[in-house]
Amino acid sequence: MAVRTETAVPSWREGRVTGWLTTVDHKRIGILYIVTSFVFFFASGLMAVLMRAQLSQAGNEIVTEDSYNQLLTIHGTAMIFLFVVPILAGFGNYLVPLMIGARDMAFPRLNAASYWLFLLGGLVIFSSFFADSGAANSGWTAYTPLSTDEFSPGTGQDLWILGLHLTSLSSLAGAINFIVTIHNMRTPGMTWMRIPLFVWAIEAYAVLLVLVLPTISAAVTLLLLDRQVGTEFFAVENGGPVLWQHMFWFFGHPEVYIMVLPAMGMLSEVIPVFARKPIFGYKAIAFSTIGIAFASMLVWAHHMFTVGLPDYLQAWFMITSFSVAVPTAIKIFNWLATLWRGHLWFRAPLLFCLGFIALFTMGGLSGIMLATYPVDYQAHDSYYVVAHFHYVLFGGTVFGIFAGTYYWFPKMTGRMYDERLAVTHFWLMFIGFNAAFLPQHMLGLMGMQRRIYTYDRGGLFEWYNLVSSLGSFLMALAILVFVWNMAKSWRSGTRVGNDPWGADTLEWYATSPPAPHNFDRVPYVSSSRPVRDLRQRLRENGS
Repeated sequence: MAVRTETAVPSWREGRVTGWLTTVDHKRIGILYIVTSFVFFFASGLMAVLMRAQLSQAGNEIVTEDSYNQLLTIHGTAMIFLFVVPILAGFGNYLVPLMIGARDMAFPRLNAASYWLFLLGGLVIFSSFFADSGAANSGWTAYTPLSTDEFSPGTGQDLWILGLHLTSLSSLAGAINFIVTIHNMRTPGMTWMRIPLFVWAIEAYAVLLVLVLPTISAAVTLLLLDRQVGTEFFAVENGGPVLWQHMFWFFGHPEVYIMVLPAMGMLSEVIPVFARKPIFGYKAIAFSTIGIAFASMLVWAHHMFTVGLPDYLQAWFMITSFSVAVPTAIKIFNWLATLWRGHLWFRAPLLFCLGFIALFTMGGLSGIMLATYPVDYQAHDSYYVVAHFHYVLFGGTVFGIFAGTYYWFPKMTGRMYDERLAVTHFWLMFIGFNAAFLPQHMLGLMGMQRRIYTYDRGGLFEWYNLVSSLGSFLMALAILVFVWNMAKSWRSGTRVGNDPWGADTLEWYATSPPAPHNFDRVPYVSSSRPVRDLRQRLRENGS
């Protein structure tokens, strides 16, 4: 008698497209975050190129004043809320469960929801270009009264507020998920003094998000009420502009470290691998991460030295701003000590780490100058501040993100990128970045204010602007090289094994790319370098 066998019918959720749309796998969600964030990065980078084209010569008329202000506002908003913060969430989503030996995030469906909220928020912000009066044009800080209905009529600013609400909900959900996962799902043996330094950074990132996101959510809610209901929370006669700045910067300055700390965590993972040495001062780096996060909550009003704060408050915020330099310097000196006398392997991830150290240090030094309030009186709201900001966040965070992208690309795809293209990308970006933003220090001291769309000064002032614009074009070329390298390598790069770098942390114990369940089994963790320990045991056993 023949036995009838039934063929399993694949679920519709397993399709090539629907599988990604309905996934709750932390690795797929991480890749969705990373790819989507890069798309927003390319779009906001194009806005930057348009702005620099407008400022390349005196009296240019490539874009109008209102269009320039819209580009400036959405560029800044997208770079922060739609690129840096979510792409770090993407790397955290992909790597944290692998690094701590977990099967997934604590709340997989909440994880998926956080991604879709982020995507929806980004689409809402960009859709504001099609609003009746165009996109928001008050600057990414949305200072009142510039962002009130009187100066920014129409729905563009309202869509900006809605987009920030959605991305804030996304980040808050993701932060809660990270905290629960890290605290409760570590594999046996992985104590706090054995977790990877990138996980320490994501822990600080998540805690800061939980602490400060309610402030910006409350601020934009009050702003929306002022615009739509007629309340007067930020009315000029009630001191509203100063209230807005307090609420915004209580969120905004910790947000800088929310963006920088995970990139620092990436460096702390990459540098030991390419120096062929253990990280120098693991505990010092781990505790300095917490120190930076704590200090970041105390310094918000150093953005407000020119609003008329009492002298004792200005002195307090100046001193607390200086204090951030101490744990930051601990990290930099420990990275340099790790590199010292190491067997350096000059591949793209290490090059971007070295770029981070050089550029972030320059940005930090100019930050110390701006934290000195008599100096800030002179440089406030000038291109000196624009240069400082980009040296910290682009020269720092974005270089760190590229280091992490090249380092973990083989793990995520199972293929190796083209090293020659990656090195070309680094040098084009490093040279282009310095050409773009180093002259802006001088422009700021020469009196060039931020948020101006044209000028009539010639001579050295115009030459500095031209060099800055040419540098931005070179950076755009570097990004095109990066995109080509990633697309080509993902499709046809050389296949690699589980651990092409000879790395130390648990994600390299998994297959490349990892299986849906991450691990068949996890080796017992007895140090902060479990994969290195496993290799050592195998050598001792003669395997």
